[in-house]
Amino acid sequence: MAYSLNIRGRLRTWSEPQVMGIVNLTPDSFFGGSRARGVRAVLKRTEKMLKEGMDILDLGAMSSRPGAKLISAEEEWARLEKPLKAIVKRFPELLVSVDTFRAEVAERCVEAGASIVNDISGGSFDKKMFATVGRLQVPYILMHLSSPLQAWEQSGARPEKPAEVSLIPYFSEKISQARQAGIHDIILDPGFGFDKTLEQNYAVLNHLRDLSIFDMPVLAGMSRKSMLYKLLGTTPEKALNATTAVHMVALLNGAAILRVHDVREAVECVKIYRQLWTL
Repeated sequence: MAYSLNIRGRLRTWSEPQVMGIVNLTPDSFFGGSRARGVRAVLKRTEKMLKEGMDILDLGAMSSRPGAKLISAEEEWARLEKPLKAIVKRFPELLVSVDTFRAEVAERCVEAGASIVNDISGGSFDKKMFATVGRLQVPYILMHLSSPLQAWEQSGARPEKPAEVSLIPYFSEKISQARQAGIHDIILDPGFGFDKTLEQNYAVLNHLRDLSIFDMPVLAGMSRKSMLYKLLGTTPEKALNATTAVHMVALLNGAAILRVHDVREAVECVKIYRQLWTL
């Protein structure tokens, strides 16, 4: 496995799985351990994750959990601006991904130093997103999501039982649209926990390698999610062991990036995975 991304004119190549650490600038993200309020707290958490082996930082300012309130673009940027600029200044070599579905916010973040746009809507919530990312020429994380923005705005909930999960047709269409908009570097995210029943989440995990037909890095974001704690009858706070278990399954099935709350444990998982392939 080897992938290359053009990061601000520099070719970044890796031949082993990467660990993406999560920092949420929100008061309502589903796992409290990912939240950091204020520049000092954000820098402290970022430094800790870097020491633990983080490769990429994913910074988000609006929760995407079921029932979360949609905030305005102005408030989202207000939450992001100072922490993002402080991170870029303190850790200039760190790859920073910004988690937003708004083209306006994505552009401001890239101008402030972010290197990757992570869009949970796959360009569906903001029709300007593909064109904006194509113009900015930054890598784009394309996630599978089928529910419309109106479902969030009206109820803050997602469908309980979507009829089916068809990742290949979805990504085929979205990749074509992204390419036409000038986006060259794409990372695929099957969207664990979004628009999927518990059983569908595990079916996607079991067939994750099917996405290799696109020859693009695949991101697995399952850390402490409901597909784990609901199955086990526990809580996000007690789902670290389950997270590590599914991370190894994802790696064995071709995941190139693990998006995680717990960097040290994910890095250890990657090391064990690497050792398996040296035998």
